[in-house]
Amino acid sequence: MLAFSALVAGSFSLGAIVANDIDPQAITAARFAFATIVMGMVAFLQGGIRRAHFAAPWRFFVLGGLFTIYFVLMFEGLKTANPVSAAAVFTLMPLMSAGFGFLLLRQITTLRMALALGIAAAGALWVIFRGDLTALVAFDIGRGEVIYFIGCIAHALYTPMVRRLSRGEGAAVFTFGMLIAGSILLGVVSWQKIIATDWSALAPVIWITIGYLTLFSTAASFFMLQYATLRLPSAKVMAYSYLTPAWVILWEIGLGSLLPAAHVLLGIGATIIALLMLLRNDAQERPRVGGTE
Repeated sequence: MLAFSALVAGSFSLGAIVANDIDPQAITAARFAFATIVMGMVAFLQGGIRRAHFAAPWRFFVLGGLFTIYFVLMFEGLKTANPVSAAAVFTLMPLMSAGFGFLLLRQITTLRMALALGIAAAGALWVIFRGDLTALVAFDIGRGEVIYFIGCIAHALYTPMVRRLSRGEGAAVFTFGMLIAGSILLGVVSWQKIIATDWSALAPVIWITIGYLTLFSTAASFFMLQYATLRLPSAKVMAYSYLTPAWVILWEIGLGSLLPAAHVLLGIGATIIALLMLLRNDAQERPRVGGTE
């Protein structure tokens, strides 16, 4: 999960580099198309594809629609949002997922988890509002952060919807179906922008970003997440998302940026405290290897 959160963080830094050089819908369409091929190969090699899995395709279009909204708005937001601030917005997702989980699945959040989510949210808001209480009171938030926050709402809804709509398919098959549906939706909605993009003239860094999103943010992270969910309770798996802003800072330094201001580090420190709270060893929470939660 440490590696997973580091890979997710890379999409923020690389996305911010290319966000103004290619249309968000076009790059998301390319990412979905390549990711569909990769996950299709994975599902085929696992021998898990059955015609019965696609008996209710509307489910995949619901999930694919939510996921495409998230990624398109992520790149749209990164046109103006600082990658670290965007990563801080990302850490609000577990809190929103907990809310949607209660509404859709009646999942109850423990007091300790609720406290951790609250601390992480406070730290995220501190970063988003640049440690400026006046900006917080005035709700002076950047346009990019607002756009990405809307995308995060879609992603937060996606998480409980997966459990609600799943009919026992394997994770690879289910992800494959979602990616197919998302690719179709993007092809229909974004066709003009896709064909208007001069793909042969794109800068190498854009193709590097597309390749990174396909291989690392999709394929590799999928296997890491699948491995972890069989060995850790969901709260602990979710907790590692709080490391994303810290990883983004390291990515940014590696790509030539300076260390963020002290107020940013203070907010990120709060999210790490939330991580430590959720990582407390509770034997009764730990699933057995090979089982499901």
